[in-house]
Amino acid sequence: MKPSYLALIAALSFSQAAFADGHASGDAAAGEKEFKKCKACHMIRDHEGNTIVKGGKIGPNLYGLHNRTAGSVEDGKYSKFMVSAGEAGLAWNEEDFVAYVADPTGFLREYLDDGSAKAKMTFRLKKEDAARNVWAYILSTGPNPE
Repeated sequence: MKPSYLALIAALSFSQAAFADGHASGDAAAGEKEFKKCKACHMIRDHEGNTIVKGGKIGPNLYGLHNRTAGSVEDGKYSKFMVSAGEAGLAWNEEDFVAYVADPTGFLREYLDDGSAKAKMTFRLKKEDAARNVWAYILSTGPNPE
């Protein structure tokens, strides 16, 4: 192999490890702008009750989303399928977040292997780079990923 290919493979291997550790690949500043669409339904409020991003209360609070079990926020208005996904082991990471926001119902159907599964979230963020940016922004507002 040429040295440039080896460098590329090493870089890609490192980036995969970074994703696993909760380091976002997107641009948090761009994600903050994109998040304006999300705050119609979601807010970001820390564990002490301090509002970081004022938003709607239809969707769950997105503070501390990294590695959080899906469907687990107290008083969350989740579909039974989102709760089932969490019970089946879904804990939010960048890759699952990007796939989910692109097609929430499709994601749950695939994750649960259940063609009847439905998400309550109807909004879709189909551009992968935009979704990665929103993930980076959400992570930037919360506690450091463990």
